[in-house]
Amino acid sequence: MAFSSSASINFRVLFRVIGWLLLIESIFLVVPLVTAIIYHESDWVAFTVALGATLAAGLCMTSFIRPRSNSMRKREGFLLTALVWVFFSIFGMIPFMLMQEPLDLSDAFFETMSGFTTTGATVFGSISHLSHGIIIWRSVMQWIGGMGIILFTLAVLPMLNNNGGMQMFNAEVTGITHDKLRPRVSSTAKGLWMVYIGLTAVLFLLLLAGPMNVFESLCHAFSTMSTGGFSTHDDSLVAWDSDYVLTVVTIFMFLGGVNFALIFRALHGDLRPAWQNDTFRAYVKIILVMYVLFTLSVIGHGQISSVKSVTLEPLFMVVSTITSTGYVTTGFGNWGTFALALTFVLMFTGACAGSTSGGAKIDRMLVLGKHSRNEIYRCVHPNNIYTVRLSGRAMSPDLVSKVIIFLCLYCIIIFSGAIILTAMGVPLVDAFFSAFSCISNTGFDTAITGYGAQYDIIPALGKWVLSLIMLTGRLEVFTILLLFTSTFWKK
Repeated sequence: MAFSSSASINFRVLFRVIGWLLLIESIFLVVPLVTAIIYHESDWVAFTVALGATLAAGLCMTSFIRPRSNSMRKREGFLLTALVWVFFSIFGMIPFMLMQEPLDLSDAFFETMSGFTTTGATVFGSISHLSHGIIIWRSVMQWIGGMGIILFTLAVLPMLNNNGGMQMFNAEVTGITHDKLRPRVSSTAKGLWMVYIGLTAVLFLLLLAGPMNVFESLCHAFSTMSTGGFSTHDDSLVAWDSDYVLTVVTIFMFLGGVNFALIFRALHGDLRPAWQNDTFRAYVKIILVMYVLFTLSVIGHGQISSVKSVTLEPLFMVVSTITSTGYVTTGFGNWGTFALALTFVLMFTGACAGSTSGGAKIDRMLVLGKHSRNEIYRCVHPNNIYTVRLSGRAMSPDLVSKVIIFLCLYCIIIFSGAIILTAMGVPLVDAFFSAFSCISNTGFDTAITGYGAQYDIIPALGKWVLSLIMLTGRLEVFTILLLFTSTFWKK
């Protein structure tokens, strides 16, 4: 058959691996199922059906699909990376379609894709009516997607180490270049996931020590460490009115925006890579500068109600935005258009590559800045040779070109998505901001601009468009756009 041909895509091994992944997703579905049972909620039925369907699909795909070859090349790696997120969303949306007040197909898929991509956009105008099972499932989805589904797969399925593992690693982990912490890809994946799990556990304990109960602490630990932003209350963190909660969450959102490879090395006693890393230093500087500018905006608009309003709240908002977590503090809408414009800048840049944050990433912005400077110098000295260096490493012209193309495509997707939404009758401001928020995986709805509303006003087809944009942003453009080229599918 064509599936086994060495010149074609090995679909058999691809779907077999997806089957293994669905088995893993079924294990995660146990968490909301048990939660619903503990709180005596009828939604346990929805999660039982979802778990059964996911488990059955996984068992069928692993038992009955027998590939003639276990070989996975670049094309299988890219295709698997994209398909896994779609399959997880298809089975992950089942509880939303079967809960007490069910969502339709478009809303359920949008909500699920938003969760797995850690975008945090939601079709729920209010979550006060949702069961504990549904609420924790939203947070669990964000936690899974934060570090990455494929990265988790590489950690638990070492069989992929030599079968397209590096291609999948590169396709899912954010950034320009990717450093392996260990010789084997699976060992690197395990190391990164152990750091992620450890930080989540510490955050859970710290939140539990404050005003949150066990359920609230667990949900916010999942959604904060993944920089996803789903909460357990309509008012989000404002519901607790706690300086302690804001401080703890700010610290861990900051850590979520740091390259986890740097955190891994720091935890092993090697702090030099962090201090020598241009991106990390720029990350800290951007936060400090933006904090000063946000504070000036607060003062300029007479919004000083306490010491917290010019200290913790502006810092919290800066970190929440640059890491694409999407938590909003009290009174942000009264800080003026200057603060809103700065928010757009932070949404675009994002935090460090290799983190759980969205956005274009600071690494690329540094490359763009240095390359632009070199081109300006070249106008005066055309015969001189200039190189772009990042953290002491000279970047090849091909890599610099790829960064520039990425940023151009990033902007084109925002404009294209917005234009498509306006064709569906979505107002101009809502259309552009929704596309921008989704590709940056920030999840702010247009109500933050003072002009728009929430995502429940987007037409059904528009939600599918935004779901694709969210996935494109999470997998950093190339992985998804590659699938729409004829070259990818040719033998």
